[in-house]
Amino acid sequence: MSTDVLDLSTLSGVGPATIEKLSSCGFANVMAVAVATPGEIATATGISEQAARKMISQARDAMDMGFEDGSQCLVKRQDVFKIKTGSTEFDKILGGGFESSAITECFGQYASSKTQLAHQLCVNLIKNDPDAYAIYVDTENTFRPERIVEMAHGADMEPQDVLSHIKIAKAYNSDHQMILAEKVNDLIDDGLKVKLVIIDSLTSHFRAEYVGRGTLADRQQKLNKHMHVLSRLANTHNLCVYVTNQVMARPDCFFGDPTESIGGNIVGHNSTFRIYLRRGKKGTRVAKLIDAPNMPDAEAIYEVHSEGLVDTKEGK
Repeated sequence: MSTDVLDLSTLSGVGPATIEKLSSCGFANVMAVAVATPGEIATATGISEQAARKMISQARDAMDMGFEDGSQCLVKRQDVFKIKTGSTEFDKILGGGFESSAITECFGQYASSKTQLAHQLCVNLIKNDPDAYAIYVDTENTFRPERIVEMAHGADMEPQDVLSHIKIAKAYNSDHQMILAEKVNDLIDDGLKVKLVIIDSLTSHFRAEYVGRGTLADRQQKLNKHMHVLSRLANTHNLCVYVTNQVMARPDCFFGDPTESIGGNIVGHNSTFRIYLRRGKKGTRVAKLIDAPNMPDAEAIYEVHSEGLVDTKEGK
């Protein structure tokens, strides 16, 4: 039986009332319980943490979540897919595009094409898989359906077909943003073929709500929980998570580029791929891959046109 479709009723001692409570909190199957923490299960069901640990242990035994050899891991990696950016140079530094079962973070100053890339990934995903859906959590009021229409025309697609496969939600604060991320599980359980989740941007609400060094620990703890939910989504459902991130200038940097992403090591360690976007010469954009598990550091130059992201005429 597939590891992601085991029903909660297969767990002994878990009755209909507990199943209903678990499902209402996003724990709709055995895999969701297996990767949860005792605190999360206890909060969702009202049982003690000791009982929650037993439930999680039973779920993990049912999922056979022990060690596996490298050949088994390689077989699973064959299910990973890539979403192209529209620029062959950009795709090249990522090994073919934005990867599923991973979180890709792009950070950069305003007008560095973070949001343009988010729109482009939606269009390219649906072009490659007309049944797929993209989830767009908009925290800065940056989603523009008109831009999707332009890019759809550029890809020779019907704009309404693309727009109907993008689910948009505006997040009004950090708590709302985290709830929306958790709600993606419900959409998938309802049968929606979600293959892309976009958070644009990841840190804007956290940055606005937690001001001063005294709130830094609380902010980072909350942000860490949010990133773990996104990571669980990516791995459990083999979907691509793309997050944009704001930047700041390091005051202690006297040489080189002082630009640094918000969120520190919490965001950095939880992101599988990290890309620094910046404006280049003559209207171009530059994508610099600064962290990846299997690709070397590299740069790509591209342009943003009305029809979407394209390679520069000169090439790189």
